[in-house]
Amino acid sequence: MAAVLAGVVPVVPTIFRDDETVDLDGTVRVVDYLLDAEVDGLCLLANYSEQFSLTDGERDTIARTLLEHVAGRLPVIVTTSHYSARVTAARSRAAQDMGAAMVMVMPPFFGATLTVPGPAVIGYFGQVADAIDIPVMVQDAPLSSTPLPVSVLIDLVRQVPRVQYAKIEVAQAADKLHALVSALGDRLPGPFDGEESVTLIPDLDAGATGTMPSSTVPAELGQIVRRYRSGDRDGAAGAWEALLPLIHFENRQCGLRAQKILLAEGGIIAWDGTRAPLGPVSPRTRRGLLELAVRQDPLILRWGR
Repeated sequence: MAAVLAGVVPVVPTIFRDDETVDLDGTVRVVDYLLDAEVDGLCLLANYSEQFSLTDGERDTIARTLLEHVAGRLPVIVTTSHYSARVTAARSRAAQDMGAAMVMVMPPFFGATLTVPGPAVIGYFGQVADAIDIPVMVQDAPLSSTPLPVSVLIDLVRQVPRVQYAKIEVAQAADKLHALVSALGDRLPGPFDGEESVTLIPDLDAGATGTMPSSTVPAELGQIVRRYRSGDRDGAAGAWEALLPLIHFENRQCGLRAQKILLAEGGIIAWDGTRAPLGPVSPRTRRGLLELAVRQDPLILRWGR
């Protein structure tokens, strides 16, 4: 990348057909919508992309197809997380060879009890970093049972210089971001928040330079971040607060299914389903999501019409 990545970098969902096969054309259409939303980058194969339900072959096909489609118009992050450092390193090298600008990696874990202590986490990221020449974003996510306290993250960035970005999506994210920014300064040029930007303004106040939401309202979040950067914090906060009921409903009631429901309602994709065993939201929840979304009139409901 020619410059430090900042701003709004949404996760691209993996779209399926109603027989649960991957819908590459539908996924490409989502990317086109996101490009028109004027996002600053894209993230592929993350948890909100349902990476945990994809085969290795599907992962490779999706990454290659979308990277070729984007063709350098925006930086693209590819998530390469795996318990094995060897597998993660190989996935990361493959992503780089396909044209990824960065990889995102969770700390190694498997289930609720197979976790890794701090020094081994640093060794794991070191092995991944040795395999590539592009930056690494460490993903501090509740999904991982391996903890990443501030002290470990500081040591990680200092000892593995290729780790230049951190996506913080755990509780008390603002305090964690502030501690990292205060301790690391320019060594961590890319502090990001996550969780659909549900804590966006506090996280920007804490020093975050970017946010990695779903594909639900990236155009609207981009306007908010640009407003904040221009010095209009009050205006940014007001716009974020108006959007927050929808973001909160997505985060707490629907999870990754919200973006697909709205993509389908907006005519961008044909089917909003996920792979079993993750089923659809209840009709009641779907109605609640749509009610909140219609009030905001977001681009996702207008782009495909």
